[in-house]
Amino acid sequence: MNWLWLSTLVVILDQLTKQIAENSLLLHKPLAVLPGFNWTLMYNEGAAFSFLSQAGGWQRWFFIILSSVISIALIIWLRQLKKDQQVLSAGIAFILGGAIGNLIDRSLFGHVIDFIQIYYGELYWPAFNLADSAITLGAGLLILDIFLEHRKTTNSD
Repeated sequence: MNWLWLSTLVVILDQLTKQIAENSLLLHKPLAVLPGFNWTLMYNEGAAFSFLSQAGGWQRWFFIILSSVISIALIIWLRQLKKDQQVLSAGIAFILGGAIGNLIDRSLFGHVIDFIQIYYGELYWPAFNLADSAITLGAGLLILDIFLEHRKTTNSD
């Protein structure tokens, strides 16, 4: 099964929700949704948790090149997988879609658009977006695949 459709869906939903956030929210002004959950428009010029966000601008090109290389590697890996490797394929497809979603932001705007804010009391998790969520889900599926493969090989011995 060609899993690029899932990556494409992630990119479309990611870009759509980011545009809705851009058009509906004010920068750094939280909109309460539920206790512990806000919509909050923020821009991240760095990587995860704003790593290197204050680096002076070179990080934009570094992350564009890095994301491009990783995306190409993921496409190659995804195309080489066997049909029965569905969990691994889905995981890679989610990571690929998330990487491309954030790559589009960096390329067009010089920053990634974040808008999901989770908090507990005064403790705030850094804002994120659907691309970040897809990358996290994909990483979780890769870990699950490792356990499933280990279990399969252990049971076959």
